[in-house]
Amino acid sequence: MFVVSSYASRLSQTPLSRSSAVMDDINVEQQEPLPVDRDGRQWGTEEDQPDSGKKPGCCERFQQTVSKWMLPEDLRSKYLGRTNCCPPPIFIILISIGELAVFIYYAVWKPQKQWVTLDEGIWKSPLTYKPERRQEAWRFVSYMFVHAGVEHIVGNLLMQLLLGIPLELVHKGFEVGMVYLAGVLAGSLASSIFDPRSALVGASGGVYALIGGYFMNAIVNFREMIPLLGVFRILVIVIIVGTDFGFAFYRRFAASEEGLQVSFVAHFGGIVAGMTIGYVFFSAYNKKLLKDPRFWLCIVAYVIFVLFAVLFNIFLSPAP
Repeated sequence: MFVVSSYASRLSQTPLSRSSAVMDDINVEQQEPLPVDRDGRQWGTEEDQPDSGKKPGCCERFQQTVSKWMLPEDLRSKYLGRTNCCPPPIFIILISIGELAVFIYYAVWKPQKQWVTLDEGIWKSPLTYKPERRQEAWRFVSYMFVHAGVEHIVGNLLMQLLLGIPLELVHKGFEVGMVYLAGVLAGSLASSIFDPRSALVGASGGVYALIGGYFMNAIVNFREMIPLLGVFRILVIVIIVGTDFGFAFYRRFAASEEGLQVSFVAHFGGIVAGMTIGYVFFSAYNKKLLKDPRFWLCIVAYVIFVLFAVLFNIFLSPAP
C-alpha cells in the first residue's frame, strides 16, 4: 500500500507539472522583453542581435561617421537604427554627372576645344543666364550646368559631392534637392537684382545652399558636438567660402577677360537660401516639416523674394 501511494505521488510530479509550478513562481511583467528588430521581428540568434559584439562592416562604419558629421548626438541612434543605403544619393550624383557632361561638351566638342570654357561657346549657350535673355525663364536655373573652366567645375563638384552625398544619406534626395535648387534659383534672382548687367554660370548657388544649411546646423548644435570637431568644421567652411569668394571677386572685378563679366552675387543668394531654408530642412530630421512654424516662415519669405525679383525684372531692371 505504501509502495503504491509513493509511486502515485512521483507520477503526479511529472516534468509538465513541475514546469507549471516554476512558471507560477515567475512574474512575467518583471522579465526583460524579447529582443526584436525595428520591424518587431524577434532576433533568431545572438549573432543577429545588434549588441552581440559583432564587428560592424564597412557600410556600418561609414554610416556611423556620417551620423557624427551630419546629426547632433541625440538623433544619431535613431538614424543608425533605421539607416540603409537604399535609395542611394541619386540627386547629387545625377546633378554632378549632368554638370560634368555639359562641361566636357563645351570644352572638347565645341569649336574652341579648350578647357577654359569662358569663351564664345558658353556665351551662346541656351543654358547660360544672360541679362538680355532673361525672358527665357529656364536660364534662371539651367545656368548651373555651365562652368567657366576646370578649376570652376572641379571646385563645385568636389564640394557638392563631399557635402551633398552625406546630407542626402541622412535627409534623402527630396530635401537635399529642394535646398539645392532653392539656392540655384535664389542665386540667379539675386544676381538679376544686385548685379543686373552681368551673366551667370556655375552651380555655386546650389553648392552654397548646401554649405549654408550645414553651417547653420554646425553653429546651432555646437554644444552637442565634440568642441574641437565643431571648431574644425566651422573653420573649414569659413576657409572654403572665403577662398571661393575671393576668386569670385577677382573674376568679376580684376580679371581682364573678353566678353561678359560673370556675377558673384549668386554665392550670396545661395548661402542665404541655405542658412534659412536649408537650415530648416536639415535640422528637422525625424520631424514633420509641415508642423514646424520655421518651415512656413522660410517658405513665405522665399515666395515673397521670388515675386519681388520677378516684378523687378519685368518693370525695374536696368538691364537691356
